[in-house]
Amino acid sequence: MQDEGTDSEVTPVILVHGYNADPGVWGSFRAALLSSGYRDKDVFAWGYDTSQSVNETLSGRFGAYVAQVRAQTGAWKVDIVAHSFGSLVTRWYIKYGGGTATVDHWASLGGPNHGTSTAWACALWSQACRDMTPGSYVQTQLAEGDETPGEVRYGTWWSNCDEVINPDSSVLLNGADNHAAGCLAHNALLTDETVSQQVRAFLRG
Repeated sequence: MQDEGTDSEVTPVILVHGYNADPGVWGSFRAALLSSGYRDKDVFAWGYDTSQSVNETLSGRFGAYVAQVRAQTGAWKVDIVAHSFGSLVTRWYIKYGGGTATVDHWASLGGPNHGTSTAWACALWSQACRDMTPGSYVQTQLAEGDETPGEVRYGTWWSNCDEVINPDSSVLLNGADNHAAGCLAHNALLTDETVSQQVRAFLRG
């Protein structure tokens, strides 16, 4: 999709990794983007400390990164592809940080969008894990009212064999294009070719 204020044929994409990971997890997906019409200057990967709070710290830092990407590219809006915990950070930015005006497409791969019981295992020492637990403040606020606010196009990809997201249905959002990815491990959502093709088609839609 052509953006206002840029000569790029595609909207810049920001890739946001999940808990206890780093931007390197996007190697396969980034390569797929570059082979399908994106240029290096169109693709960004945000790295961050995943032990911190979604609402108090990370969403604001992500918002600053979005502003930086928009300034650098001249793009009116950006697309976001988030894996796992990155889905919560970016959703909070969209819903409460002004992102409805700056985000065109948002894609969540295995996001704990309604919490995951596995997060209790690290909740004692990690604020991020507490944010991922069912019924947390972050979960409650993101679920309040419209789960998919604004004119942003929302898409989710979920697996019925996801060992991290429990229940699997946590990924799905009302108002989103929800895609069943089949039987894939949590991190396999990052590298599966069918998921990659579907996400890239979604971004160009």
